[in-house]
Amino acid sequence: MKKILISDKLAQAGIDFLNGQSGIEIHIGTGLDEAGLCKIIGAYDALLIRSDTQVTPAVLHAATNLKLIGRAGIGVDNVDIPLATDLGIIIMNTPDANATTTAELAIAHLMSLSRHLPTADRSVRAGKWERSKLMGSEVANKTLAILGFGTIGRIVSQRGLGLKMQVIAHDPFVAPEIFAELGVESVSLDELVSRADYLTLHCPLIEKTHNIIGAKQLSMMKQEAMVINCARGGLIDEAALYEALKNGRLAGAALDVYENEPPIGSPLLALDNIVFTPHLGASTAEAQVAVSVEIARQAVTFLKTGEAINALNLPRVSAKELKKSHEYMNLATILGKVLAGLATQPLEHIEVALFGRAAEVAVRPVSVSALIGILSDRFSTPVNRVNAENIAKRQGIVLTESVTHESHDYISLIKLTGHYGNQTISLSGALLGGRQPRLVYINQFEIEVVPEGTLLVTRHDDKPGVISAISTVLGNANINISRMQVSMADEQLQAMAVISVSIPISDDLIQQLCNIAAVHQVLQINL
Repeated sequence: MKKILISDKLAQAGIDFLNGQSGIEIHIGTGLDEAGLCKIIGAYDALLIRSDTQVTPAVLHAATNLKLIGRAGIGVDNVDIPLATDLGIIIMNTPDANATTTAELAIAHLMSLSRHLPTADRSVRAGKWERSKLMGSEVANKTLAILGFGTIGRIVSQRGLGLKMQVIAHDPFVAPEIFAELGVESVSLDELVSRADYLTLHCPLIEKTHNIIGAKQLSMMKQEAMVINCARGGLIDEAALYEALKNGRLAGAALDVYENEPPIGSPLLALDNIVFTPHLGASTAEAQVAVSVEIARQAVTFLKTGEAINALNLPRVSAKELKKSHEYMNLATILGKVLAGLATQPLEHIEVALFGRAAEVAVRPVSVSALIGILSDRFSTPVNRVNAENIAKRQGIVLTESVTHESHDYISLIKLTGHYGNQTISLSGALLGGRQPRLVYINQFEIEVVPEGTLLVTRHDDKPGVISAISTVLGNANINISRMQVSMADEQLQAMAVISVSIPISDDLIQQLCNIAAVHQVLQINL
């Protein structure tokens, strides 16, 4: 008999499903503090939670029999995932179960803004009849701009098309075919904000997306445009949003999420041209049922068959094979990060080829590690060996693999090739001494690089003085160069340099390097 503890409130439908399963025994114990949870957790095979239960190190160490933690919803900030992984406990969530309800809230805010519904409600309650003052606008034929084109963004796009809106979207990690299939135009971020009548955000909050809509982006928007955020607080610079709304530079906004929740003391609360809701994205009866039933199904499937659906931290190969493949997997992850840094458009097709001794290990863990490198730091959900393939497929990335025992100049070699549009980037990496990763080829350029820290990759004319000019710009900015490798020139008499610098450099400094007459391109990669 497998025992499941439910420590947060789940919809009755999920509980009924569990009660109907043979070989499954459930116990409901909500409202437990850490001590209370530690006291009983050792008796259970699985723990089903929402956001209230804090799965702390103490709880995990007390969970001597626990095999699974299932989150009815997306966020797992309340779980110590690294420790759970170290203890062999699988973490799974339900990333798509509440996508529809969040998308519908964004559309509800869109309609509310277009017709001034909250203001109209308050007006009538106050005994007023301000029809001319509350003149609205139709959404048909307006431009709906979507920032982030994952599951929720795609649902929003279909709702927008159903309202006869013109739908555009920006997501640098989604292949063009995905946009085309859904009838949505893919545009740059600058074009997205400048064309938007309604801008709605549906991207994760990570380092690169924090304040992605700031003063610059807001200044580019139409004066009559509206902004909607039902994704994550922190995507919009709230101070910049306040200034834009207060000064009439932007017509309106609707927020369901905030930098600080609740937004007590926020100056935004004093404005009349903004609508607020208290983080209601997943707050529908249907969503509560969906996440509860889905996590119940996933838990039962795992406990009965071992299949871990939507697992965040489960390796798919044996410990023995993982140990054998570890160094190659590490090299593949590094190559993936470099490839992602070099690609200027969303990758559509990834080829992973193993040569020589590298061909003696299983190719799939190496390929998945390459995908992890490509996709890491792009999503709020951790990208790992379990979910990397599914995320890649969702982004429209095709993976192919090949293995040959023939060696190419190196005893063991991994070649990673990325395709997008009519462009191809090819990288090769080797293990020196079987352990030390090296980047040995970038396209046709043979260049041995220690792949660590911050790398600057340049394309420049192969002539005297170029490297000196680059070094001078960096030196004047007090940027230390720890390593520099320069390739031979190609047929176009262009060379490549890979420069290891002490700290990441600013966009302005990159532009200074690009302003050197002989320098054609500068890309920064953080490993």
